This record gives sequence, structure tokens and C-alpha cells, in this order.
Amino acid sequence: MSILSYCKRYLLLFIPIIILFFGSCSQSEAARGKEAVSKYPVVQPALVDTVFTKEYIADIHSIQNVEIRTHVKGFIEKIHVDEGKPVRKGQILFTLGSREFRENLLKANANYKSLIAELRVAEVELKNTRTLAEKNIVSNSELEMAQARKEAIEAKIEEARAAISIAQLNLSFTEVKAPFDGVINRIPFKTGSLVSEGDLVTTISNNNEVFAYFNVSEKEFIDIMHNDSTSAMKDVILLMANNQPFRYHGRVETAENEIDKETGNIAFRARFRNPELVLKHGASGKILVREKLRNAMVIPQKTTFEIQDKIYVFIIDSSNIVRMRNITPKLRLPHLYVVEAGLLPEDRILYEGIQQVKEGERITPQPVAFQNIRFN
Repeated sequence: MSILSYCKRYLLLFIPIIILFFGSCSQSEAARGKEAVSKYPVVQPALVDTVFTKEYIADIHSIQNVEIRTHVKGFIEKIHVDEGKPVRKGQILFTLGSREFRENLLKANANYKSLIAELRVAEVELKNTRTLAEKNIVSNSELEMAQARKEAIEAKIEEARAAISIAQLNLSFTEVKAPFDGVINRIPFKTGSLVSEGDLVTTISNNNEVFAYFNVSEKEFIDIMHNDSTSAMKDVILLMANNQPFRYHGRVETAENEIDKETGNIAFRARFRNPELVLKHGASGKILVREKLRNAMVIPQKTTFEIQDKIYVFIIDSSNIVRMRNITPKLRLPHLYVVEAGLLPEDRILYEGIQQVKEGERITPQPVAFQNIRFN
């Protein structure tokens, strides 16, 4: 037998062995790969007591903010204050031309004095007529006429007194005064300007305290009333427009009595101290309300995925089969969802590998303790 024939013979004997060896190796590697792919960490929901913060857009209003308008027509003779300056209650803000009103007051007083003199004459005439009537010198009709003249003059005197009061009131209106302690806002008119009755000359604000109005949905309002969460409203925080918290905490005082039909919201009012006058009428911010949750069911946000505005998780059933389930989040916390419906505490949720598995696939779950999860 030649050497070539000898080699061919032994090669034919070793080929099946080689094929069997490499085949078993490839099957082992595939099995190991399948086993590695099918192992996924799972976690169960946790029941915790936590505190969360709700944000509501708020409008800031001064505790007192009124328009200062003129009651009479006239020229502004003097402006006693400047924009943005504090004033005291009763302080004169504007002086209008008063000459016409002073003359009207003098005229009213003169008319009153004249009527008083006429009344005295009528009283003397009535007295004399009564004496003559008692002696049957004049008729009773003349006595009645004298009495009527006296009563007519008394009525004119009452009218004259009213005219004096009106003249005095109009004269007082020529001095526009502050109705309360506050700060003057913009003054649109200048000295010498002609103003009519009812013209807006400025506004005044009392900012020592402010109101913050914010809207709550009807559902939240019902939850607050049902769960007696009003205690959370006793201490609220105001986030100012620069996203910095206001120094002083506030307190929700009241809510409106009607729900807005267009928005479905109801307005709440919170009061804040503002001694440094940092907050101004017309400002905006956010009300932060801290509420406590007891035995809240939470899951990591990374365990969820969204399909058509709905939130889902992968549940691992008793046979270790992946099942997709829709859940209803109650609120969102940092890295967590508080679940309102869709899960039970004993459910096993796929923690990692959401993109690698499919519903109906069998996996090997590797439990991860919730307290060992680290959130970046």
C-alpha cells in the first residue's frame, strides 16, 4: 500500500470525528448564547410612604389694588406724589382747580342764610295771623296760608342744606387722597391736564401681603375634599418667575364656589406675607403644594415604555413568559412612577432589556431587590 493510499484511509476515518467534535462545540456555544440572552433582571413594585410636590400656575394680586379716579371735572393744579412712591392713608395725591367749587359753596351758603331770614319773617307773620284769627279779625284760611308759607320756606332750607353738602363734597373732590397705605403706580396725566369726571389718574397697591390665585382641576378638587388633604394647603411655597422660591411660605385661605365651565377648574387663593415688597401686583409664579402618599405603589420609570400615549410594562408570569400590560400612572416622581392601576405588589416586572424581548418569549428572570436599585 502506497503512502498516499494510507493517508487517505486514515483521513476518511477522522473526518466523522472532526465533524462530530466541531458540531458539538457549535451546539454548546449556541446554547450558552441562548442562555445568556434569556437572562433578564426583574423587579417587583415597592410600597412606600413618600412626599411629592404639585405645581400650579399662579397669578399674583395685591391684597388691595384700586383705581384712583376723579369725581369732578377740572385742571390738575398740582401732583403731590411720584410714581412708585409709598403714600399714607388720607395723603393728598392730586389737587384740582377749586375756584368754581368754592364759589358754588359760597353761593349755597348765601342762599341758606337768605332762607333762614325768610323763615324768621314767615314765623312772625304766622304768629301775628294766629293772634288775629283767634280774635276773629282774619279768617282761618289766611292762617292756613301763613302756615303753608312757613312750611314751604322750611322745605327750601332743607334743600339749601343739601346744596351746601353737595358743594362741600365737590370741593373736597378737588383734593384726590389716598384711600389706604400703599404704593402709587403710573400717573398718566401731568400738571395742567384737564381731567373729566371718572378719569383714571393712577392706581394704588398695598403689597404688604399678596394673594396668589391658582386653578385646580375638578378631579383634584374632589380628591382634596375626599381625602381631607386640606392640611397640605396650610403651608405652600411660591416659586417666583426666576424659578427661585419666595422667602415666605403661604397658606391657602379659600376656594371659589363655582367650577369654570370652560376650563373645568376651580380657583384657590393663597395669602403670602410680603414685607420687603418683592412681589408686585400682576406678577406670576407657581404654587408648590407638598402632599404625602401612604403605601404608594412605585416602579422605576425605566421599566416602562409608551405606545400611543399609553404606558406599558413587561410582566413575567408564573411560567416565566413575557406579557405586556397597560398601567395607569397616578403621578411622576424623579426616576419613579406612582401606579394607580394595572399592577399588583407581587407582579414581576422586566427591569432591563425591554428592547430585546418580545411578548410571549420565555426568559430566565433574575430578581433585583428594589432597595438595591441605583438611580442615576
